[in-house]
Amino acid sequence: MRQIVLDTETTGLEVSQGHRIIEIGCVELENRRLTGNHYHQYVRPERDIDQGAIEVHGITNEFLADKPLFARIAADFLDFVRGAELIIHNAPFDLGFLNAEIKRLELEELPLQESCRVIDTLVMARGKHPGQRNNLDALCQRYGVDNSQRDLHGALLDAEILADVYLAMTGGQTTFQLSDNEAAEGAARVERIIRLPEGRKPLPVIEATEEELAAHRLQLQAIASSSGKTLWPEA
Repeated sequence: MRQIVLDTETTGLEVSQGHRIIEIGCVELENRRLTGNHYHQYVRPERDIDQGAIEVHGITNEFLADKPLFARIAADFLDFVRGAELIIHNAPFDLGFLNAEIKRLELEELPLQESCRVIDTLVMARGKHPGQRNNLDALCQRYGVDNSQRDLHGALLDAEILADVYLAMTGGQTTFQLSDNEAAEGAARVERIIRLPEGRKPLPVIEATEEELAAHRLQLQAIASSSGKTLWPEA
């Protein structure tokens, strides 16, 4: 299954006020493993960035002056995400901005949530941890994901961090050790994510020999004769 973890940065908070996308970051997962394939692009928004937004992501109007318009990068972006399952934290925000950019170009393209399945990790986190803080930094702390490089928001870095958080949130209980705060809540804490090396060979499957199967049947018969039954049928 191909999944794309996606994040954007924008000129402001409200797409209804004409705010635009200035950065898109995506990382690819195949069968719950990071492939190393990613999409990253800065975008010139054709409008000024709110000062409050600059304080969040650090991207300035001057930095974006020579970056391409969304119209130039739209085809490459849509080709990258098409048909994948999108994983987004607070999906309505990012989808609202992306769909507005697509609509502005009058492309014959469905809204992303109609052409791709969408998983909203904020909704998922609120279901798993009701009444708690569930922003990306809080989830990193809760699941032991390293976000020490996240002084400012950035779309590609946040997508990489969200991929680790998503894998931790959906991977089940991987340790019995509880943090001090979570012990009272009964929530198991994932200490760290281990990334498997690329190109790792699958584990071998060793079939039982006929002699081993015969010995197994004899053992089952011995158990049945002493206790009257076994919990599994003879092979």
